[in-house]
Amino acid sequence: MPPPALAPGRARGYTGGVMKPSPPTLTQPTPASLLLASGRKTTMRWLIPILLVFLFLATLIWLPRQAQQMEASERLEQLIADSLWVEQAIRFQLSRDDESMRIISREIIQNHLRQDHFRSRLNALLRNNRELYRVTWFGADGKPVASTDDFPIAHDNLSAPSLMTSERARQLRRPLYSPPAVPPGIAEPSLMDYHVPMFRDGHYIGSLVASYAVSRILSEMVPWWFAQDNEISLTDTDDNVVARRTAGGPGLNVYTHRRELELPGLTLVLHTNSTKSAPKLLPNLLAGSVIVLSLGLLWSLWALWRDINRRTKAEGALLNEATFRAAMENSLITGMRARDLQGRITYVNPAFCKMVGIPAEELVGKIPPMPYWAPEAMDEYQERFSNVLAGRITPQFETIFQRKDGERFPVLIFEAPLLDQNGKQTGWMGSILDVSERKRAEDLNRKQEEKLQASARLASMGEIASTLAHELNQPLAAISSFTTGALNMMQQGTADPRTLQPALEKIHAQAQRAGHVIRSVHQFVKKREPARQRLQIGDLIDNITPLVELQAQQFLVVLQTHIPPGLPPILGDQVLLEQVILNLTRNGIQAMTDTPPERRILRIAAELDRSPPSAESVVVSVTDQGHGIPEDVAARLFSPFFSTKAEGMGMGLNICRTTIEFHGGTLTYTNNPAGGTIFRFSLPAQSGAH
Repeated sequence: MPPPALAPGRARGYTGGVMKPSPPTLTQPTPASLLLASGRKTTMRWLIPILLVFLFLATLIWLPRQAQQMEASERLEQLIADSLWVEQAIRFQLSRDDESMRIISREIIQNHLRQDHFRSRLNALLRNNRELYRVTWFGADGKPVASTDDFPIAHDNLSAPSLMTSERARQLRRPLYSPPAVPPGIAEPSLMDYHVPMFRDGHYIGSLVASYAVSRILSEMVPWWFAQDNEISLTDTDDNVVARRTAGGPGLNVYTHRRELELPGLTLVLHTNSTKSAPKLLPNLLAGSVIVLSLGLLWSLWALWRDINRRTKAEGALLNEATFRAAMENSLITGMRARDLQGRITYVNPAFCKMVGIPAEELVGKIPPMPYWAPEAMDEYQERFSNVLAGRITPQFETIFQRKDGERFPVLIFEAPLLDQNGKQTGWMGSILDVSERKRAEDLNRKQEEKLQASARLASMGEIASTLAHELNQPLAAISSFTTGALNMMQQGTADPRTLQPALEKIHAQAQRAGHVIRSVHQFVKKREPARQRLQIGDLIDNITPLVELQAQQFLVVLQTHIPPGLPPILGDQVLLEQVILNLTRNGIQAMTDTPPERRILRIAAELDRSPPSAESVVVSVTDQGHGIPEDVAARLFSPFFSTKAEGMGMGLNICRTTIEFHGGTLTYTNNPAGGTIFRFSLPAQSGAH
């Protein structure tokens, strides 16, 4: 409802018919107030620039001083860091020399280093460690036994501090350094001896003395770049200079550092004195600052203009990139699916829609359960979705999806976090691959592998066919002989059950023998699906022994087996593992064709490998004493279709390695020290079985 209109008189300020002046709405400024306001504006107009100028001048004065102090601090910190590095380098080199001396002393104690070999043993050490002046081997009587010098010095010719250190090292039974001193009769300024006492069965047998030229410690262990900028000196604890290096000139005592070098029985002090002077203030600070600020202003304007052009180009490039990315995503055959943190689908590409047969508008915005989930795998999907909501996700996994028409197909999914421009996770991005073709190829490859293995087993039986016929001929001939004898006895009327019993028992034994050979061959060549079961390695080798012995007898090879009792069982396919053993033994037997008969020994052994303890394995080795494996053959030994035999297919060892890896093991070979080759394969042992 609109408000009532005001009366004309009230609108003009009338009240009750008497006219009153209306109160002024704005106060008119007076000249005094105008002058006061103008003065305040002028003061503020000048005060702000003055404050800015003072701030600028203060900055000009403070910054160089601060820069000078920071530079001085950085130089000192750098000097300290370099000094610590040099100290560690000296310690490391002395530690290496100490280890070398200890090794040599142990060789002397164990009589592995003789007197006539001492000098040749130490020459290489002295060539590589130039800080060592000489190394002398003193006997228990103090006389030199051997030395790196042409004219070894006597024990009494050492300096007095060195003799005292030698006695102390002998009492303490540990290596010690002697204080640097100048022994009589040498040209070096100062030597520091390292005494290593040697004891055998508790008795002192002498000492090994390594003499260091202290000046060489600085020249050899201090890098040239550090010596070029610093004066380095070594002093004792009383600040007596032992050695000094001044490659870059004397130090200026502006930046110095002192670091103690603790050695067994000795303390030296490493002094570093920089040759650099204190940093100076830059001249013409004001003029330089104005020029720099002016150039900075011009550069800022140019940078602003460049930034505007760059932003314009970036926007155009971003548009082109978005168009290109959309075209690329639309051309992909890999399905892409984006989900937010609640599991809701936020994006799918055309490849994914084509894969599941559902348009994008029916998928975007969907929350589980999804229309492409197969009903039989719903529990798996729900579990994975719960993990997604909890922030736990599997980066890669396989599952099955269903198309809109209900057809199931296997997929491989790769999941990765989806991040925004600030690095904050906003969801998950998944790449989905239809692996139907790969699955079909894997099945085909598996079937081809099984056919190849069956062919290899048939080829193995073909190679031993003649020997197999001979082996079966013996029990059949024995059966025929015993049967003929029994029939003759029955025809003559002299047959007695007690007389016929031995012949019948021998007929039964020979029939069992022939039946065992036939069953072994039938089981070996029979086509079947791989089936893993718990096997004892001893039973496995016993089953294949008749076939191995057939080949061994043909080539006059003696078969030896060593299977210790108590080995844990393994999990594997019996026929596949028997094929591996038969291939390896056949190769070993054929490798000994040119070996003298007395050395034709084939050994099959098994053992338990407990390294590491958490993954025990049973190791089977097949050892021959044949011609071995040349280096040019070793590189391609396990390659498919590579064979050194004229009639070989080149698939035996490749099938063996594939079979062992299928069982989770490894197949390797080494040279036999007695001549020949050792093939080993390992199979995981079943835990808790022994």
